[in-house]
Amino acid sequence: MMILLSAIDVQLTNILVIGLIIIIASMILRYFRQPYVIAYILAGVLIGKHGMQMVTDEETARMLGEFGLILLFFFIGMEISLPHLVKNWKVPTLGTLFQILGSIFLVGLIGYYFDWSVQRIVILGFITSLSSSAVVIKLLQDSGESQIQIGQSVISILLMQDVLIVPMLIMTTYLGGNSASSEEIILQIIGGILIIGVMYWVYHKQSFKVPFAKKLRADHELQVFLAAIVCFGFAVVTAFFGLSAALGAFVGGIVVHATQATEWFHDSLHSFRVVFVAIFFVSIGMMIDMEFLVANWEIISLIILAVYIGNHFINAAVLHYFGRNWANSLYGGALLGQVGELSFLLAVTAFYSNVISDFEYKITVIVISMTLFISPFWIAITKRILHYKAPGEIT
Repeated sequence: MMILLSAIDVQLTNILVIGLIIIIASMILRYFRQPYVIAYILAGVLIGKHGMQMVTDEETARMLGEFGLILLFFFIGMEISLPHLVKNWKVPTLGTLFQILGSIFLVGLIGYYFDWSVQRIVILGFITSLSSSAVVIKLLQDSGESQIQIGQSVISILLMQDVLIVPMLIMTTYLGGNSASSEEIILQIIGGILIIGVMYWVYHKQSFKVPFAKKLRADHELQVFLAAIVCFGFAVVTAFFGLSAALGAFVGGIVVHATQATEWFHDSLHSFRVVFVAIFFVSIGMMIDMEFLVANWEIISLIILAVYIGNHFINAAVLHYFGRNWANSLYGGALLGQVGELSFLLAVTAFYSNVISDFEYKITVIVISMTLFISPFWIAITKRILHYKAPGEIT
């Protein structure tokens, strides 16, 4: 009994220290207007096997982090109005597709030199094409630019990237050579048809009410359980059909948006989302090897520079093609220059599907983390070069 209590005391102490590390790192990064994602990653670096070795069970941390991803995709779905997305599809859809194809093309040029496989080129193109909704939207809101034309264009592209992460994940799994049996393929086809049916119904229904909504309105405890059942229920259904659990949560979020009950769904699950998403990014940080970073700093620096220049000018060209002037397009390109937090999920999936090696995975995780960290400085430099004066005014 004493041994058990002693073990529990150690775990509680570790949880306390981890929480303190996250809070201190978050406060420091908040002062420098950096996203909390970086604090979670730094905490993971410090507590993992390459740091203080407080937590060495990466598999358990990754498993808990997957709950965070399901919640994250559910919340992304809740932000999307399907009728509005279909009505204003041109700029975000075509713009995002052009941007993804441009990223794959640039990675392909590099991959041709290093003799990479087509699968590796496509996956790395996917990874570098996604920008950070969390970082960019916060920066736009802080600067009062979220409602101006370039701000709206950038946000619409970010939302479309959030939508396209789901088929990217499915494609990543298949490119990894994980062939399915005929029974699994039939199940996946049925699941796909059901998802299309739900989306079609939501699009034409546009809005509907949650059963017993009035009775639930005053009962927060029941709201929490119902919200969790909807989120994880959709995830379980798609997982049953051999599709991504995150895809199910995403569809569930879109359905919730149509119910016009997103406020209490958000309030019920937001705290869980914060904790489990943080665990996911902490688990990513635990995989960062600082000795590896120092030993390979030259190639990592070159990749970061290539990613920023590539993403910046690809996105600027896309925005200019759709009618934005060059100054605003270059500013929008800077906003979308970093590699986003959802790319971690693609990298993890690609690694466990044997599409990228351990060496490439370590570099990918470090590059994503560093581009997130550098992003506000890159945007500030671009503003200065473009003589940015006030929200909506670039001369």
